[in-house]
Amino acid sequence: MIAYLQGKLAFKDPTYVLIDVGGIGYEVKISLQTYSKIKDQEAIRLHTYLHIKEDAHTLYGFWEESEKRLFLLLISISGVGPNTGLMILSSMSTEEVENAILSGDVASIQQVKGIGLKTAQRVILELKDKISKSTATGAGQQIGFLKSSNKVREEALQALLTLGFPKAAAEKNINQVLKKTDGEISLEDLIKASLKTS
Repeated sequence: MIAYLQGKLAFKDPTYVLIDVGGIGYEVKISLQTYSKIKDQEAIRLHTYLHIKEDAHTLYGFWEESEKRLFLLLISISGVGPNTGLMILSSMSTEEVENAILSGDVASIQQVKGIGLKTAQRVILELKDKISKSTATGAGQQIGFLKSSNKVREEALQALLTLGFPKAAAEKNINQVLKKTDGEISLEDLIKASLKTS
C-alpha cells in the first residue's frame, strides 16, 4: 500500500495532479478540497489510497489525513465507489460531510451527483456512529469569490467533464452559477457550486 507520496508537483488540474518522485511521475486523483490547498507549491506531500481493480490501479490523494479517513469511510459503504467518494469530497468540505452525517441531513448528501436517496440514507446510517462528534466543527460553507474569466470557465468545464458530467449539463450548470455570482469567483468555488446545481 502506498500511504503517501512526497515529491515535486509536475502538473496540477482540479481533478488530478502529477507528482515527480525520484524521476517517476505518479498520477493522483484529487478532490477540490485538496486542489485548493495545493496552490502553487513546488514540493508537495499527499496522503494516498491505492485502489486496485482488474483493469486499473488508481491513486487517490488527500492534503489532510482527516480527508483521507473520511474518504475511506465513504467507500466502505455499498454503492459508494472511489470516484463517488471523491465527488462527495469535491462537492462538500470534510466538515460539511461530517455535519450532514451527524445531523441526518439526507438532502445535502443527496445533492451530490451520483448519490440517490437510498445511498444517502445508507451513508448516514452506517457512518453516524463512526464519525465522532468532536470532529464536527459546525463550520458553514463560505464561498470566497476571487476571479471570473474565460480561462476559469474553461477549466471548470474541463473538470466537470472529467468528473463524468455531459457537456451540455456542465455548461448549463456553470452558466447558472455565473449568472448568480456578483463579481469574481475562484475556480474551486465555481466547480463546487456547479456540482451542487441541478
